[in-house]
Amino acid sequence: MDGAVLTLWILRFAFLALIYLFLTAVVRVLIRDLRAASREPATELGRLIVIASPGGEPPAGAVFPLDAVTTMGRDVNNAIVVEDPFASAEHTILTFRGRSWYVEDLGSTNGTFLNGNPVEGTAPMGYGDEVQVGEVEFRLERGRR
Repeated sequence: MDGAVLTLWILRFAFLALIYLFLTAVVRVLIRDLRAASREPATELGRLIVIASPGGEPPAGAVFPLDAVTTMGRDVNNAIVVEDPFASAEHTILTFRGRSWYVEDLGSTNGTFLNGNPVEGTAPMGYGDEVQVGEVEFRLERGRR
């Protein structure tokens, strides 16, 4: 074998070894990150706290963790059931899009209110804002980590 051909083969194997070392390092980092993520408790996107409930259901002080899409109303199929005569069966929906919360009235008879103002279509919400469904008032807060 010629010296140049031997050198080329050595360079090829060295390059191949470097590629495998790099891929091994990437896989180790990914596995470490996945294990760390599985040990961390799931974080809530947000939560609603009942601040006023004249009918008593849900009780004042109750806390509801929120999913990315959370429905509210009298119907038992909603994520948050509001036992109030002024709430519709499917009253309102809260959605988390990107990094912001939005509230949308679903055509309820008595409307949904955000900080005392009626919601027309979809309205952006911030942490600390108050939502009223029927006579029940909720405050949006950050989720626990």
